[in-house]
Amino acid sequence: MSRPVIIGIAIAVASFSAGLAVAQGVQATGRTPQFENNDVKVWKSVIAPNNPLPLHRHEHPRVLIALKGGTMNILEEDGTADIQPWETGKAYWLPANKPGTRHQDVNTGTAPIEVIVVELKGVS
Repeated sequence: MSRPVIIGIAIAVASFSAGLAVAQGVQATGRTPQFENNDVKVWKSVIAPNNPLPLHRHEHPRVLIALKGGTMNILEEDGTADIQPWETGKAYWLPANKPGTRHQDVNTGTAPIEVIVVELKGVS
C-alpha cells in the first residue's frame, strides 16, 4: 500500500474511534432499576432532550429527586400537558395517575434530565 492510502485509512479509523467515544458519552433516555421491596420501587430515569420516555402510567404516588434538573413536559395521551421545572438537588411529590390515563415525559431542554424516583407501592 502507498503511504497516502495508509494515512487515509489511519485518518478514517481515528475519526470512527472519536465518533464512537462521543456517542458512548451521550446518555440515552431510559430507566435503571435501583431497589425494590414490598413497600417501594426505586429507579433512576434519564430523559434526553427530544427523546421522551414511552407512554406509561403510575399506579402509586412517588417522590422524585432531581439529580440533574431541567424542564419536563408531562404530556398526557389526551394531548393535555403539565410543564414542571425540576431543580437539581430538590425533591418533588407526584401523585398516582388517574385511572385509564398514560403520559410521556418530554425533556424540553438541551441537556439530559436525571432523576431518582421512589414509588410508594402501598399507597394509591
